[in-house]
Amino acid sequence: MPNTAISYSELDQALAQARTGIGASDLHGSLTGYLCGGGDADAQHWFDALELSHVEDDGAVVLPGALLERLYRDCAAWLSDPEIAFEPLLPAAEASLEARADALIEWCRGFLGGFGLAGKNPSASLSSDAREILTDFGTIAATRFDYAGNEDDETALAEVIEFLRIGALLLHAEMHAVPDTGITLH
Repeated sequence: MPNTAISYSELDQALAQARTGIGASDLHGSLTGYLCGGGDADAQHWFDALELSHVEDDGAVVLPGALLERLYRDCAAWLSDPEIAFEPLLPAAEASLEARADALIEWCRGFLGGFGLAGKNPSASLSSDAREILTDFGTIAATRFDYAGNEDDETALAEVIEFLRIGALLLHAEMHAVPDTGITLH
């Protein structure tokens, strides 16, 4: 098993070869949302829990299970340890601004879908800040960016990526917080 995190290009290539119809950012967003929302499938079954399938009707594997397990482990580690620089999986900086922004929108759409498929009802337990983050993710998911073709566009994209990064970490922390029972053990 490789020690390096899965790159956007590695995952996107595997998804394209398997003709899954889902992009790397969308899939990563779905997994991230699922984990943030409290989804409880393990590294071997998360893909199916997201109502995706990596096995054809005839039993032929479409996506390598090891790749899916690695993506799960990478994402879970990133979310569980804020010291690890979690970021949405997007095309490299060399890709066009438009390609990166479109992938960011796909990531948000995937995140919201995965969060919903986690099966938890967060509305009663989420703080107003967390609910606002989900609303903002929805706004981004429904956005079509316009570009002026200057450095301000790059700065704006970096700020949105940072917002998504911090928002996902906050949602994960809030959905996985241990409830305070008020009982003190001595």
